Amino acid sequence: MQFEIPFSGHRNVRSLHSRTIEITTEPHLTPQGDCIVGVGAASGCAGIPEDMKARIRSPEARITITIRVGDSEFVVRGRGHRDLELSDAHDIVIRTSGFVCPRTLAVRCDQASDAIPRDMVQNLQDPDTGGTFTVTV
Repeated sequence: MQFEIPFSGHRNVRSLHSRTIEITTEPHLTPQGDCIVGVGAASGCAGIPEDMKARIRSPEARITITIRVGDSEFVVRGRGHRDLELSDAHDIVIRTSGFVCPRTLAVRCDQASDAIPRDMVQNLQDPDTGGTFTVTV
């Protein structure tokens, strides 16, 4: 099962966080949002289809997140969790830890935003750059 979420770049994308990656529906980003790789996303966690949410809530779920920007692709693998609410209307966060909140999509991920290649981050710093955040369960 797959769900694609388009998003846009922003001049303040830094992608330096060592534990998370985030996209948001919000149009603005401050430099403090160092895990955010995209703004203006078409959906937060709440917009994920209900049948996909049910699968994500399984502790056995294997979740693959693919971030595509132009010809570049970055893949992260994580796990589901029975306590995932998937209810935040604005944000989607994937985490290397087991922390769960309404914004969390996946836990125990194998990579964070600081691992995204710097040329991809540079492209994401252009507000005219678009990308996709694809969730596969």
